[in-house]
Amino acid sequence: MTPPSDIQPTTPPVKESMIDGDLFAKGMAALRIFFGVILLLNGLAKVDSSLGRVDIGWYHANLITQNGARGILNFEVNDRQVRKGAPKGTQVPGVSWVTNKVILEHWDIFRWFVTLTELIVGALLIIGLTTRLAAMIDLFYQLSLAAVYFSSNRWMFEQPHEYVPLIILALVPAGRMWGLDRAIIRRKPSLMRWPF
Repeated sequence: MTPPSDIQPTTPPVKESMIDGDLFAKGMAALRIFFGVILLLNGLAKVDSSLGRVDIGWYHANLITQNGARGILNFEVNDRQVRKGAPKGTQVPGVSWVTNKVILEHWDIFRWFVTLTELIVGALLIIGLTTRLAAMIDLFYQLSLAAVYFSSNRWMFEQPHEYVPLIILALVPAGRMWGLDRAIIRRKPSLMRWPF
């Protein structure tokens, strides 16, 4: 049976995206670069501790040096007391042993491991090369720190606001905007997959 001539078959309307793809990609790239700058600057402060102090006019801040990182780990794991009468140090199972017996006991090795990780991963995020892998490495790094801070009576969102964006960056190909991942994929489209 044919439809009457006055009724035309219709195609379903195309759903219009509420998100501007380019603008979204630029936002993800800005987030990626921001995290890269944080890592790279902290890595540079670990290479040269004089870079750990930032004094620009009335603005005063610091970056985490190798000695600073060691001090933070030691204090959080062994000396922090969340309230009067509470036990000192972390209460998270295994964190004290790993921090004291593995990391702090072998700090001469781990200080360079931390420094190189921050420098390399920071640079990868800034230039947009294997960005999802770089974000995944930083995510592991931040989750390790979150375990250290877990029983420290910190502001509840202090650690998640560092690792939740990294989860997103590990999933979203943010290096395809303002990054080398884009150039690599243009040359070899078969690489349009994780970690690019």
